[in-house]
Amino acid sequence: MHAGSVARVSRRIGSGGGRGVEMDVKFALPMPTSLPILEFIAGNYRNFNARATRDALFAWWDHLQAGGRMYLAMAGAMSSAQLGITLAPAIREGLIHGMSVTGANLEESLFRLVAHDSYKDFPEYRYFTKKDDTRILKQRMRRVTDTSIPEDDAFRAVEKILVPMWKRASERGERRLWHEYFYELVQRLPRSKFEGDPRECWLLEAAKARLPMVVPGHEDSTFGNIFASHVKFGDCGAGIVKSGIEYMAQFYDDYRRLSRGRGIGFFQIGGGIAGDFPICVVPSIKYDLQEKVKPWAYFCQISDSTTSYGSYSGATPNEKITWDKLTERTPMFVIESDATIVMPLMLRALLEAKAHPGAAERIIRASRAESRKSLARR
Repeated sequence: MHAGSVARVSRRIGSGGGRGVEMDVKFALPMPTSLPILEFIAGNYRNFNARATRDALFAWWDHLQAGGRMYLAMAGAMSSAQLGITLAPAIREGLIHGMSVTGANLEESLFRLVAHDSYKDFPEYRYFTKKDDTRILKQRMRRVTDTSIPEDDAFRAVEKILVPMWKRASERGERRLWHEYFYELVQRLPRSKFEGDPRECWLLEAAKARLPMVVPGHEDSTFGNIFASHVKFGDCGAGIVKSGIEYMAQFYDDYRRLSRGRGIGFFQIGGGIAGDFPICVVPSIKYDLQEKVKPWAYFCQISDSTTSYGSYSGATPNEKITWDKLTERTPMFVIESDATIVMPLMLRALLEAKAHPGAAERIIRASRAESRKSLARR
């Protein structure tokens, strides 16, 4: 019996030596289970954003079970928030098949690996004054909400390795996509340089898997700025990094491969260029290359941006139908919540399901049956 399931036992209720009354009593058994997160979501997430989370999770699992793939678009400061704790094993277990990330998320996964022990947390950041943040600046820390990146242990330590790579590429006339430099760097690092747990570094797992990736707008990142400075100094040529246009040209081929069979879904954290750049590959293949293309097979977005006028982050998914990115048959979900809360739960539940698919199917079927009963009562 699974945790949270209801057991029915017969109990005699009465006083003293009296005969009493035989009654059925229901109670939840706190039994251990190998799928605690999946069971918790299935049993408790019934309405509002919780229900959207549950339904998106179940649809993701359905898609994978049918042989489909999933593409993750990641904005926000998810690497600094240590999403790698669940994202790295998800990549390892084949739950993610391609990624679009901001340049900040790319480099900050590396920073967490090499400088984890030097990070500082500031849980009371909401009450900081300008003087408090000036003090953090003088400590050579760069605050990201309630945590901070240590400049010397992260930026400057990585710079010592990455800049020589750029210089060699310039000397040899080599050109690479932005993430390919980081793929090489993270795999070359000796374990003696690790402060973070390598099993929780999503960049390392993506590099090992040679995961297809785009990093649109990579210029807007710390190392994008550092690269620009070395181009200005004449240390390396700007051409050693392939452009965003070349990223899209490469993604045409990646998408065709990834969408074979049951197709590939699109899971988006946040908004902006990390999401908009890769999702446009479908209409671009269709209208610009004038070739047949499968639409995205699934769509979900976690965002704390409310629906608003002209905002891409706050646009409802069905707006994307008009741009030929999705169709009216695409399973679509919006979870208006904090991705640092929702995403680890979803990934952990999927990892449980991957390890115990039969039990996962039973839990999902039972949860859906309960939902159908609720709808029938309306």
